[in-house]
Amino acid sequence: MIPTSYEGFVSGFRWRIPEHYNIAVDVCDRWAAADPTRPAILDVDPAGRVETWSYAALAEASNRLANGLRAHGVRAGDRVAVLLPQSPAVVVAHLAIYKLGAVALPLAVVFGPEGLLHRLSDAGATAVVTHAGGVAKLATLRDALPGLALVISTDGAGDGALGYADLVGAASADFAPVDTRADDPALMIYTSGTTGPPKGALHGHRVLLGHLPGFSMMHDFMPKPGDRMWTPADWAWAGGLLNALLPSLHHGVAVVARKAEKFDPEEAFRLMADLAVANAFVPPTALRMLRIVEEPRRRFDLRALRTLASAGEMLGPETFHWAEQALGLTINEAYGQTECNLVLASCAALGVARAGSTGRPVPGHRVAVIRPDGSPAAVDETGQIAVARPDPVMFLRYWNDPEATERKFVSDGVSADWMTTGDQGRMDADGYVHFVGRDDDVITSSGYRIGPGEVEDCLLRHPAVALAAAVGKPDPVRTEIVKAFVVLRPGHAASDALAAEIQAFVRTRLSAHEYPREIAFRTSLPLTTTGKIIRRVLRDEA
Repeated sequence: MIPTSYEGFVSGFRWRIPEHYNIAVDVCDRWAAADPTRPAILDVDPAGRVETWSYAALAEASNRLANGLRAHGVRAGDRVAVLLPQSPAVVVAHLAIYKLGAVALPLAVVFGPEGLLHRLSDAGATAVVTHAGGVAKLATLRDALPGLALVISTDGAGDGALGYADLVGAASADFAPVDTRADDPALMIYTSGTTGPPKGALHGHRVLLGHLPGFSMMHDFMPKPGDRMWTPADWAWAGGLLNALLPSLHHGVAVVARKAEKFDPEEAFRLMADLAVANAFVPPTALRMLRIVEEPRRRFDLRALRTLASAGEMLGPETFHWAEQALGLTINEAYGQTECNLVLASCAALGVARAGSTGRPVPGHRVAVIRPDGSPAAVDETGQIAVARPDPVMFLRYWNDPEATERKFVSDGVSADWMTTGDQGRMDADGYVHFVGRDDDVITSSGYRIGPGEVEDCLLRHPAVALAAAVGKPDPVRTEIVKAFVVLRPGHAASDALAAEIQAFVRTRLSAHEYPREIAFRTSLPLTTTGKIIRRVLRDEA
């Protein structure tokens, strides 16, 4: 039954986590048994042709791959990497790994050799499913990865890799999934590395169940007739995998897969129109790029688009209001981390959506803003966002790093053991949480603490600005000054006069201590594979 109020949703919510649970059985096999021809993946090629994969097709292919992996020595608990762009093969690989009781290690195809080496070595991966591009990257790393015994390529055998089609074609279509417990390891996602070396966050099968209430809020209580999901986010990211792909399949909702070298806002609108996408999960940086497209509702048939959700970094009021005006939609913003995702969310259907806020605590999760000693911060007092354990969406531990796991938690000494996030925020009197910035990103200037998100949102209101990032630059008088890195919209040229105009624009709208005293024009900003701005790179440059 769909709740009619946030309060009713909270009061009526209870976790029902079974003792035994397997992600693959839940998101695929049960649908394959009940409705075999039901569409699961709509794979779009560069020419726009669509290949539909049913749940039955996914179940058979993943059974075959599970048998193939087992025949080559992969066992329960082994880490198996998936290094592929959005495609049915990604889904098949994840399902096969879960059925084996092994641990899926999703890796973004944009990772270079150093990024891959760190993750594959640290995880002790024994196998990887990839394509020709991944095989080429791995060729220089194999000597440094003695434990990586099996490489499978979707582009065929060669260069030390087995052919995916050969392996799957020769294996049996019958496979009995391991009867995993909900707490058994299923998935390890490395943190995005915005503030330090990436760490492997190990999750149990229950992590998907932990995402479902927040996912329901983000998409105004999916499933509804006509629902169809698409995200430009890499399925190797927690957002793409757990905020879009797997929860949609859990609900029997088809997911659009589209390989893309880079995000193209025109192509994004065209894809949503052509495929009648009803539910989109679009990270904030990509949403800001969509703002460049003029009159999207006039130029593209977006009548099917029912929900628009976002997470990953601060969205900001400017983009929130743009979506209302340009698309007629309220962006349902959400918050979480690789370690404990989707614990705050907005929901337009419940009237829980406020510009500048990332939402309210999702039912089933205890979220607070705390002081360094673990005590709760006062209303509107800035502190650290934290989540109480136990929580089914929370990670089991950091891989190979018990000390970092222990440092992640703080007790208030009374009633809660809090997982700290390293994110600064404040909670208003109505229970909405407002994201301020990462601990390292908050700027201290003349005694003021300045969140970069507010400055960046104001910069985006200037008609010449497409993207912006604000960081603190050391200053002998003010401790730090605000420095902005700006990417301009087409038709605007960098100049001292434009920089002065942008500075005055922000100063008159925020305050004298928050405006950027320096502006640097860039053609692009450094981003993680998840689309977050890597401010430490910009701080080093500043």
